[in-house]
Amino acid sequence: MSAPVVTRIAPSPTGYMHIGTARTALFNWLFARARGGKFLLRVEDTDKQRSTPEATEAIYGGLRWLGLDWDGDAVSQADNADRHAEVAHQMLASGHAYRCYSSQDEIEAFREEARAAGRSTLFQSPWRDVPEADQPDAPFVVRLRAPRSGETVIADAVQGDVTFRNDQLDDMVLLRADGTPTYMLAVVVDDHDMGITHVIRGDDHLNNAARQAQIFDAMGWPQPVWAHIPLIHGADGKKLSKRHGATGVEEYAALGFPAAAMRNYLARLGWSHGDDEFFTDAQALEWFDLDGIGRAPARLDLKKLENISGQHLSAMADADIVAAAIDFAPRDGRPMPDADALLPAVPVVKEACKTLGQIIDRSRFALVTRPVEADEKAAKALDPVSRGILNELTPHLQTASWTRDALEGIVGQLAEEKGLGLGKLAAPLRAALAGRTATPSVFDMMLVLGREETLGRLGDAALEPGAQTS
Repeated sequence: MSAPVVTRIAPSPTGYMHIGTARTALFNWLFARARGGKFLLRVEDTDKQRSTPEATEAIYGGLRWLGLDWDGDAVSQADNADRHAEVAHQMLASGHAYRCYSSQDEIEAFREEARAAGRSTLFQSPWRDVPEADQPDAPFVVRLRAPRSGETVIADAVQGDVTFRNDQLDDMVLLRADGTPTYMLAVVVDDHDMGITHVIRGDDHLNNAARQAQIFDAMGWPQPVWAHIPLIHGADGKKLSKRHGATGVEEYAALGFPAAAMRNYLARLGWSHGDDEFFTDAQALEWFDLDGIGRAPARLDLKKLENISGQHLSAMADADIVAAAIDFAPRDGRPMPDADALLPAVPVVKEACKTLGQIIDRSRFALVTRPVEADEKAAKALDPVSRGILNELTPHLQTASWTRDALEGIVGQLAEEKGLGLGKLAAPLRAALAGRTATPSVFDMMLVLGREETLGRLGDAALEPGAQTS
């Protein structure tokens, strides 16, 4: 029976969660969850200058917003420093590592000499084979005794077999002179101790895999399945950066994309299932496999994200949209919308929206309270003639059956009597009901607002400017 799948995401706390890290987390989450395995979180916080509680919380917040739950408690890499050092000393004892006393000046002098002679500048420590009895009582680093001949082959589930010549890999430092472990050692020890079976990460770590594989082998530990996924590029084909726009997960949350749409879109950045573009979480879990990951970098396309987002809003339950909009509003600096007022408006606005911000904006007619203040453009539609027509319309609406057909019939008949097109009558209605010129259908707004509120707003708008409402 094969071991259960265990994957991980291991971000460094840099202040925000990069969209590339989010995509990597999603791939790990999908792979583990679909196989009944575990998805673990490790915060690689050994860089004390950059690692702050706020930056760590940004990682938690990004994963929570995306809906990527992890198993157990998050692991702090810094907390495991003693364990990392313990493994380095085990490698010293077994002969797979050695003490190196070369100073930085000596290492640089070696490289300068190599450059001048046209040789490889890969540092070869003169202490590699010095017996312990002949070693000085002086500060040292612990280096891996890496093989100097042959090849290290990474059997990668995405890239295929990737071969590295061992004479191109140096004896990397495992412990610094102050006894602290290096990143390369810490990653391997943590992956082993956490039982990670699959390391799914960006292909910028592919070179690291060759060095890390040597540590696994030196300790006699089984290597995980490696899967290095191409990075996300901008529309211009260059590595994604701030010049391409939003790069952090929180930025996309603040732009109003629902988390389900973001999961869908991120899954399609580098992975495919036939020609499917829009799919649910359940479908992604059913379909996702490492075989579907391509080898070419994915390109961020905000238009495609907007399209996917619109499809998800159309498919979402209205109550879920309201909950997402309430979560979104403070991220965008908006006042919190009233859930009870927003809910009935969502069905009539969501088909035309691509973001949660648009949901709130188009639902404004249901969120404002009387008297509705018309903006400058809408106010022009409330001239004396239009106010008179609204006054004439009101008594017909007081006794009307409050259905779309009945409302359309009443408004259409009045427009015909006045020799007006329906659009001419719709403009003052929009101004009265919403205070804007761009709104949902006036009949949709009437149905959402109900008879009493609709008549109140029409009555307010029919008054002369400056008159008091009753």
